[in-house]
Amino acid sequence: MQRITITIEDDLLAEIDAAAEARGYQNRSEIIRDLARASLQQSAEEAPSGQCVAALVYVYDHAARDLSKRLVQNFHGHHDMSLATLHVHLDDDSCMEVTALRGASSEVRHLADHVIAERGVRYGRVVMIPTAPDKKPRKRGRGHRHD
Repeated sequence: MQRITITIEDDLLAEIDAAAEARGYQNRSEIIRDLARASLQQSAEEAPSGQCVAALVYVYDHAARDLSKRLVQNFHGHHDMSLATLHVHLDDDSCMEVTALRGASSEVRHLADHVIAERGVRYGRVVMIPTAPDKKPRKRGRGHRHD
């Protein structure tokens, strides 16, 4: 086993401690290991192959140093996958963004993981939905009606 040092916000640590107590864990290391294993397993199970559409949702500290700039650079570097982004101001410190993505599952996952891992991003989740491999997106202006 390896010993590591991590930094966790007070609110998150309080949630971890409460969950550890409720579930009968003897220490923080045990619950953190189990939470990490569960998250890794869930990520592996949720990953479709081939083409997909996805919703990337994340909450971040808008005052984190250069975070907004890094996020914009991430999306500009993958402009072919980014369809649209909704930006919401949650409070004085936090913003939420929801970005619609489309592309190869592995590339979408890579971009989503990179955004979620940025320092200052407090929470992130991506929902990926497989699309038919033989269907190509239509050119704009030739859409269908929604009655």
